[in-house]
Amino acid sequence: MSRVNLWIKEGKGSRIIASSLSRGLRKLRCHRISFYPVGKEYFMKESSLIHSLYLASAAIVPRFPERPVRGQGAGKVDTLQRAKVICRRSAFIVFVALLLTVQPFLENHVSAQEKTVDDEKIEKLEQLIKAQQQQLESLQQQLNELKQTAADAQIEHENTRKTIKKVAEDMERRVDTSSTARIALDQPPGDKDVTSGGGERMRLSINGFVNRAVNIVDDGKDTDAYFVDIDDAESRVNFVGTARASDDLTLGTRIELAIAPNKSGNVSQVDQEVDNIFEQRWTEVSLLSKRFGKLSLGKGNVGAFGTTSVDLSRTGVISYSSIIDTAGGMLFRQTSDDELTDVRIGDAFSNFDGLLRKNRLRYDTPTFYGFHLSGSAFSDRRYDGALWWGGQGYGFKAAAGAGITEPNEDDAGLQYGGSFSVLHEDTGLNVTLSSGKLERDDQSDPYNFYGKIGWLRNFFPFGWTALGVDYTRSVNLPTENDDSYSIGVAAVQSFEKYGTEVYLLYRLHSLDRDVEPSVHDINVVSIGTRVKF
Repeated sequence: MSRVNLWIKEGKGSRIIASSLSRGLRKLRCHRISFYPVGKEYFMKESSLIHSLYLASAAIVPRFPERPVRGQGAGKVDTLQRAKVICRRSAFIVFVALLLTVQPFLENHVSAQEKTVDDEKIEKLEQLIKAQQQQLESLQQQLNELKQTAADAQIEHENTRKTIKKVAEDMERRVDTSSTARIALDQPPGDKDVTSGGGERMRLSINGFVNRAVNIVDDGKDTDAYFVDIDDAESRVNFVGTARASDDLTLGTRIELAIAPNKSGNVSQVDQEVDNIFEQRWTEVSLLSKRFGKLSLGKGNVGAFGTTSVDLSRTGVISYSSIIDTAGGMLFRQTSDDELTDVRIGDAFSNFDGLLRKNRLRYDTPTFYGFHLSGSAFSDRRYDGALWWGGQGYGFKAAAGAGITEPNEDDAGLQYGGSFSVLHEDTGLNVTLSSGKLERDDQSDPYNFYGKIGWLRNFFPFGWTALGVDYTRSVNLPTENDDSYSIGVAAVQSFEKYGTEVYLLYRLHSLDRDVEPSVHDINVVSIGTRVKF
């Protein structure tokens, strides 16, 4: 019996084809055939179709008996056997032909089924991925909402803190120029909220500072030390209540008390210890609007106060245009016999800076391009008005103020005053100018001029250093034709983390009188510190 080799094309169902062919051919008792599939993988699918092809091919050949029929001759038997072999071979050929014809369709069918299965799996995976993606997006959205809520709460807290600080500063000055950049330095490092009994919307902050110094005074005869509270920025405590009525309106209250034993403006050679000062500096209510400005009722700064005190040098704690605040109570001595006169330093100099603090009704406009107006009316038919400006650019910071006051005094007319200060931010060099005047009916008008050159630098890591040299001249004070001048040198060192400033000042006060007696100069050295809380 001969051996036949048959190669079957690799594909899905090829193993089934090989197995079915082998079984069928063994039943047909045909030649031994070997099948060699081309490839490595077989897929056991659609075997029923192969069996059907086999049965169809076998049906073509009629069955022949396996053994010769009794009575038949040998020749007939051989002929019959050959016929059976031919039929079997024909059946095999037909089977193989049908198989080869059907195999491509079988492969396509199996491939289509597997493709359908793969598509279903891919679709399920896509649905799963989509669901997980939607879940992730939902979680991300919730996280973003939580972050936004936290950010909104932080912004609300920060806005509230800024509002409190703004109102606290506004109580003292409408802008930096309103009550001088010097007064701006009088504010503590930050406002501290405490419990308020004024309702859930009302917040209370407390701040202040202590400013103490030793004045060493040489009056032409004696040199003595005086332990004082400096009038430049007298010790105080400040209570500020604020409540946001809306996004635009803020209700404010302020009570500020000066607690200044031995005020430098009251201490003199004849009275080195004076009564402790417990003064009501501020007691007011206010309504602040971003669009319409600020309305204040009660005791506080009048509208023009601070217009001659604008100063960006940062030496204002001990040196600014009102030079009488350091030792204003000291008396001049006569040159002839060294006796004390009744003329104080505070009588010989004035910067004509409005009427300080009064019980008044005050209004401040909103700021437009750095400008704003302020005005107030108070008792005895007195009133004032002021124009303020502040700006920054091209490496410079500048501020200015100008005011006019109706003091309603006998033999006096209007009072005028103004000041300007500019700071070069890179070098720290700064210049400040100030001038004021009071119209008088009974004598020549008294006036004042003040100029300062300063230097502001960060020489040390713990805080800035401010230096300043100033010159002051007052004319027709205390009486007509009197002429006085002063020269001062000041240094201030800050310790920012502790809200502390340490300062040193030397100042010469000289009065040239038109009438007798002439007086000695007064020299003052002041050493002190201010600590904010």
